[in-house]
Amino acid sequence: MRFDLVDLQLFIAVADQRSITRGAERSHLALASASARIKGLEDALGVALLKRGRRGVELTAAGESLLDHARLVIHQVDAMRGDLAGFASGVRASVHFLANTSGLSEHLPKALAGFLREHRDVAIDIEERESTDIAAAITAGAADLGFAAEHALPDHIERFVFSEDRLTLVTSKRGPFAGRRQIDFQEAGSCEFVGLTSATALQMHISKHAARLGMRPHFRARLRDFDAICRLVSADVGVAVVPEAAARRCARLMPLAMVRLRDAFANRKLVICARSFKALPRPAKMLVEHLRAEAV
Repeated sequence: MRFDLVDLQLFIAVADQRSITRGAERSHLALASASARIKGLEDALGVALLKRGRRGVELTAAGESLLDHARLVIHQVDAMRGDLAGFASGVRASVHFLANTSGLSEHLPKALAGFLREHRDVAIDIEERESTDIAAAITAGAADLGFAAEHALPDHIERFVFSEDRLTLVTSKRGPFAGRRQIDFQEAGSCEFVGLTSATALQMHISKHAARLGMRPHFRARLRDFDAICRLVSADVGVAVVPEAAARRCARLMPLAMVRLRDAFANRKLVICARSFKALPRPAKMLVEHLRAEAV
């Protein structure tokens, strides 16, 4: 049984769009050609892959299984192309790595720098995502490795703890709660906040929990890094929720008070994760070995 990569890419597009018409457009194929290719896949496999209806298509159980395998195949082909193309530029392999906001800003830079110094023929394509999105991408085979909060991962994803990091409230030395050791996040509901930009993974995580508590925080400013956030907080612009590692680092340089959050969402184990560590390409395995050695 032979599979055409164009057919697999088309099937992924149709499944994502829940429409043969939109899947054909995304794959730059005529509708008649796309329909024939999908029908050819079903005939070759001897099983229906799609349930067709007036509002589009739904995957059958067999279709869900094929989608899972198709994503893995296309990811491996893309990795192969990237690795081979890298020979021309002197970089011979790459690792696709997804990380949450805290990982990118606080926990990974030093470890990744050490790995890249030791392995000059390997490149790391790193992208910021929310932990739940990282879990979905790893499950779908869309990335080699992830750095995420453990609570967001389903049981079938392999992982090991890289570090632990709490979220903590920071305020100026003369600001609200400066004399408190710990609070519930909801107590800060009436405060003005300084936060990350709304598109960042960590801010989305915090916003979700605020919404569950019925909170609607008012943001005086939104910035892209923790140092700038803490500098505004130290100037008494507002309070902020940041990773404890960032808060401790900034508190050594700025007049800040740290207040522990009692909420469960603030307690986070940060993990390196993969669909299967044994099945990773060699460059990704090398990175995993390095990160295991760097884990706290």
